[in-house]
Parts: sequence; C-alpha cells; structure tokens
Amino acid sequence: MAMSGGKDDGEPMMEMNTTPLIDVMLVLLIMFIITIPVATHSVNIDLPVPDNNPPPEDMIDPIKNKIVLTQDGTILWNGEGISESELVRNLNITKDIDPEPELQFEPEPLASYEISVQTLNIIKASGVTKFGFVGNEKYRTFGKEGGVQ
Repeated sequence: MAMSGGKDDGEPMMEMNTTPLIDVMLVLLIMFIITIPVATHSVNIDLPVPDNNPPPEDMIDPIKNKIVLTQDGTILWNGEGISESELVRNLNITKDIDPEPELQFEPEPLASYEISVQTLNIIKASGVTKFGFVGNEKYRTFGKEGGVQ
C-alpha cells in the first residue's frame, strides 16, 4: 500500500489515501465475477428417430433433393409426402452419397413457422453440408418502376 509523506511544514495531511479502498473494490469485483453462473444458451429438442425401412430407389436424387413445406403441414421430399422419421432417414442416406447431393429448402408462403423450424432443426442435426434456400424470388414486391423494393 502506498503511503503519502505529506508536507514537511507540520500541518496535518488533508488527503485521504484511497489505495486500500480501490484494492477492496477490485477484490469484491473479482469475487462477484467468479460467482456468476455460466449462462447456457442451449435448447433441448426432441428429434425424430430415423425410419429403418429403405426408401424407394427413385426417391433420392444423387444431384439435388428438394424439401417443400406445404401450408397444411405436409413435408414433401422431391414431390412426395414424407414423415419426420422418413426425412431423417433420407438425410442420413444423402450424407453417405459421394459427392453429397444439394438439399434445397422451400416453404410455401403460408407454411407453418413451427414446422419450418422443426424441419430446419432436423436438417441441422443431420449434418448435411450442401444446403440452400430456394424460391425466395417469389416473395419480392415490385415498385411502380418495376424495381425490387
């Protein structure tokens, strides 16, 4: 701790030594930071179990596959309705194809947001690397001059 000698004129020192107060404040701050619990940002999701039945031969395209979500809650894989467990199975099969086929995702305008999120979580959990959103150009609005707004 620092000590001030003051003046040599014999008068009492009028300044307060704040070094011990700052030391105590820093120790309290460190203790406060250490005791804060670590924030977790994970969300637990129950994903479906893959269907063990093999899909039809023509169901999985080795070049690109398209998932469409309809407004009535149906998941379409290349135009055919499938369940969530069949989606997991198909995604696992496409991961094993070399080179991995592109997966295109296109929800209809009035498709359920909840089903869209569930489907995207299934796709993310599967580990598919070639993924893209298609059909977004249908949702653009055009101004009076014909330009995109």
